[in-house]
Amino acid sequence: MKPRDLVRLALSRLSTGKLRTALTMLGVIIGVASVVALVSVAQGATKGISDRLQSLGTNLLTVNPGFSRTSGGGATRGAFGSATTLTLDDATAIGKLDGVAATAPQLTTNKLVIAGTLNETARIVGTTPGYLQVYAYDMWTGSFLSGASVDHNLRVAVIGSTTATNLSLDASSIGATIYIGGLPFQLTGILQAKGGTSTQDDQVLIPLSTAHELFVGSNSVSTIGVSAVSPDQIDVVSAEITTTLEQRHGIASGGVDDFSISNQAQLLGTVSSVSDVLTFLLAGIASISLLVGGIGIMNIMLVSVRERTREIGIRKAIGARGRDILAQFLVEALALSLAGGLIGIALGMVADFAIGTYAGWGFVFNPATPLVAVAFSLIVGIVFGVWPASQAARLDPVVALRYE
Repeated sequence: MKPRDLVRLALSRLSTGKLRTALTMLGVIIGVASVVALVSVAQGATKGISDRLQSLGTNLLTVNPGFSRTSGGGATRGAFGSATTLTLDDATAIGKLDGVAATAPQLTTNKLVIAGTLNETARIVGTTPGYLQVYAYDMWTGSFLSGASVDHNLRVAVIGSTTATNLSLDASSIGATIYIGGLPFQLTGILQAKGGTSTQDDQVLIPLSTAHELFVGSNSVSTIGVSAVSPDQIDVVSAEITTTLEQRHGIASGGVDDFSISNQAQLLGTVSSVSDVLTFLLAGIASISLLVGGIGIMNIMLVSVRERTREIGIRKAIGARGRDILAQFLVEALALSLAGGLIGIALGMVADFAIGTYAGWGFVFNPATPLVAVAFSLIVGIVFGVWPASQAARLDPVVALRYE
């Protein structure tokens, strides 16, 4: 029998029981839609995180206090960034190193911010003028923190775009008074939005010295952002920072550092590794739905063989070969899985678009994902259609003709 005749016969047979055909395809539709949607969501989330990291610049290093020392001289590991082993003097020393373009020591806390009748609890970052260059920010309006504001502990503030939106502040608000932790500050600028789902746009920047004086009362900093002159010098700069801080903190060669240094390349590599595992895990979970759909196809095809036993006997009696019967039932199973796969791809892409739009990373489409999903659905159709098809092909025509 010609392939065209097999396809026409399969479609004709499936169309006689539309409801049963639709219910049989449902498992495949759900499985393929789940694979496409979940894999795309994992890739979209990775893209969103990577974009956030890339927006900070590829030549960024971050120095965090990663260890704390006990009074007995031993080293105990503390929570990442929780120790107070970095100081403003450390940041000054790092800024003098060759290959360092700018530094931005930071002291972070959370305070209630009030503007007029609106308020929100925001992240307050005490920092220096180098923050703009280190973290690749631009000003939307107004001016950033100046050296004079840091030197004289001025109560001035620059806010992120999200914070400005939440507090209904715009270009006309420059020079207005806002309250941070109940204390008045003059608004001098609003940052350009980084975009996406980044919390970097929801923050308030004040002079580091002011943060020390009003909110902390110590000379420590929570982190030091460092911008290398070029991405090629990141490793060299990282080694210089390590040597400098070990000397300043009295750490002997081979001792345990009371700080840690990370860079964007390391973070991007970590994100990529986690993404690969997450994508594989989600695809595996979604594939279970495809297996369930395949079992449904096999069940319906077995029922179909039983219902069409007499038909099979008649066809064999007039000259149909076993391979013709086998091919007919296999084509029916493949038609079910292929139709379900195509519908599932469409639904998965719609779900991907909706989730990506809501989450902020946009529509992420990888052509390989639907191709793999359809290929897998066809394999499911073949695997779970072989047994019913072989059962039909092995029927004895004499016995089949007697079947009622």
